[in-house]
Amino acid sequence: MATHVAARRDLMTDERDAELAQRVLASLAGPEGFLSVERTDSAPQPLPRETGRLLQEVLHAVATGATVTVTTTPREVTTSTAAAMLGISRPTLMKLIKDGSIPAHKVGTHTRLLCEDVLVAKRARRARERAAFAALLEAEDDEE
Repeated sequence: MATHVAARRDLMTDERDAELAQRVLASLAGPEGFLSVERTDSAPQPLPRETGRLLQEVLHAVATGATVTVTTTPREVTTSTAAAMLGISRPTLMKLIKDGSIPAHKVGTHTRLLCEDVLVAKRARRARERAAFAALLEAEDDEE
């Protein structure tokens, strides 16, 4: 059985895209800036603030030449998919579920996890890894 983590579509940007993104961001500067959608059959409609912020983050990334990757993941994932998202084995994930470290629920006889719970666990794991690395660096500096 294949494990599918997310759909992905790569779009390459160039210097012209960066310049356009910089112009749009400059026009949005200050408290009066907002993004809107314009159709030929109606007046421009402002986007919801949260959607505007998301698009501004994308524009900022394009303007600075960073890579933007957009993926889609279902609200609920299988244990195989969750394990792939976390970069761990499925048996290790099942131990974490059993220990209560990651919430999960049953759908019939199958274990499912909310994608948000998996992403929270992933962020927490990375924070622990960064803290451990910082402690290691600090210990190394103390030895010198």
